[in-house]
Amino acid sequence: MEYKDYYQILGVAKDVSQDEIKRAYRKLARKYHPDVSKEKDAEERFKEVGEAYEVLKDPEKRTAYDQLGANWKAGQDGFQPPPDWDAGFEFHGGGYTNEQFNAADYSDFFDQLFGRGAGGFTSSGGSYRPGANVQGEDSHAKVFIDVEDAYQGASRSLTLRSTVLGNDGRPELKERTLNVKIPKGVKEGQNIRLKGQGSPGIGEGQAGDLYLEINFNPHSIYHVDGRDIALELPIAPWEAALGSKVQIPIPDGKVDLTIPAGSSSGKRMRLKGRGIPGKPPGDFYVTLEIVLPERLSQKEKSLYKSLQQESNHFNPRAKLGV
Repeated sequence: MEYKDYYQILGVAKDVSQDEIKRAYRKLARKYHPDVSKEKDAEERFKEVGEAYEVLKDPEKRTAYDQLGANWKAGQDGFQPPPDWDAGFEFHGGGYTNEQFNAADYSDFFDQLFGRGAGGFTSSGGSYRPGANVQGEDSHAKVFIDVEDAYQGASRSLTLRSTVLGNDGRPELKERTLNVKIPKGVKEGQNIRLKGQGSPGIGEGQAGDLYLEINFNPHSIYHVDGRDIALELPIAPWEAALGSKVQIPIPDGKVDLTIPAGSSSGKRMRLKGRGIPGKPPGDFYVTLEIVLPERLSQKEKSLYKSLQQESNHFNPRAKLGV
């Protein structure tokens, strides 16, 4: 996927005001409008300019995009945004708001970051009469918690950032901190609703709600898949050969695991129902990985040589035909 430099597309600097972005867009939209432009690539340029404006005209999208732009790195497969690029940003509405365009007009880059499939970006709108009571807009934010919080539930203090326009017409970040109760059994992608924590209402209208999309922080030893948890477990050669009972960590404590004699690296074992709680709960999977001591004493080397001589009938590469 190709990274899009929206400022370069509109021909403006990154510190310009919202009014300057609007003026730049109007100038280029007139220049490349397919109905009047004689440029060879007018239609493509018109769509590209419209996409850039869709992001930069919205102070919230612009601020999130600016943070991404400062840290993105292109890999072998092109640009891939880090999974937490928009963590903690509070968005109010979003989606596709330019009436001259539809979803098919936007690039994959826009779709992944700000399209209807992206978390937290759902179109909202409507009209109201002066003096009417209108409910406030819902807001959305992606937050990260530890997988351990999903096992027991927890209370966490989370800081969210939202965007306002400063006196100079440029977006500014403001922060607010909320105490949030994380329910037991929450899984990745699930939304927690905080009633009345969205945008204020108009007149006597109630405030909107805040929806927090739950994601898990990367863990040093666990891998999460839905409600299932996976762990790669290092074991010694003799534990694999002779069998053993070892203690392993799981997010809510420790359990004993029986390793069958004759186990090999890659063997997968399941602890039913020991994943993230739920109805039904997930499972906990253990993949065995045989590891050798980094250094061997002379006695250990001697024992391994004795084992080599004693086990000369065993050929671990027999399936390879050698």
